[in-house]
Amino acid sequence: MSGAGAPDFFYREAQRLGYVARSAFKLLQMQKQYKLITPGSSVLDLGCAPGAWLQVACQSLGPLKNGGVVVGIDIKKVKVPSLHCDARVQTVSADVMNLSKEKVRVLSPQRGFSVILSDMCPLVTGITARDAALSVELGMRALDLAVGGAALPNLGDKPDGPAPDSDNNGVLKAGGHLVIKLLESEDVQGWIFFHKSRFLFYADLFAYFSFFLPFALQNSAGYASHSSERHPG
Repeated sequence: MSGAGAPDFFYREAQRLGYVARSAFKLLQMQKQYKLITPGSSVLDLGCAPGAWLQVACQSLGPLKNGGVVVGIDIKKVKVPSLHCDARVQTVSADVMNLSKEKVRVLSPQRGFSVILSDMCPLVTGITARDAALSVELGMRALDLAVGGAALPNLGDKPDGPAPDSDNNGVLKAGGHLVIKLLESEDVQGWIFFHKSRFLFYADLFAYFSFFLPFALQNSAGYASHSSERHPG
């Protein structure tokens, strides 16, 4: 099924397969294409409500004996889904915009995460320019948490956005993966393109960088995800 019926298809498939939301298929597609999560990975899910990405992340870790951890953070209190999750999954209720890197770092036994997923989305106001701006702000916060101010290139003027906290070391481990969702609108494509360039400003920190629109959202919501792999070392 395609076109206008596609969202209904993914909604029904999510129910059939035991996922709490159809957004599970976004991460499933990215996982299939990029192999973001491997056995033993430490995964941080920012904006984890309602928990579909927690389910896919835990599945991607493989059997419990493989180890790994999945930590979800959301401003809402999120219950760990009973299906597709095990003891490796935990959730924390907190405002990511005000959470220090050190408090995030200690949530992982490895004191850092090999995969950071940001599915954060602002409360949509219906004002496209404002919604897009808020989405970029959340994305920039995820980027700051991941790489920290110490890793940013010294190129003079920095892109605007939320002020980084005093901890300049990011919580993304060397060689790790970062995925950030951005909200788009046809009405403000030029504006969005300008702000995407703010993320490209950081591209030299990563070995791989791309923008990606999962099939599960095409012809539906206006979101885009980019996936990056951080340079080793």
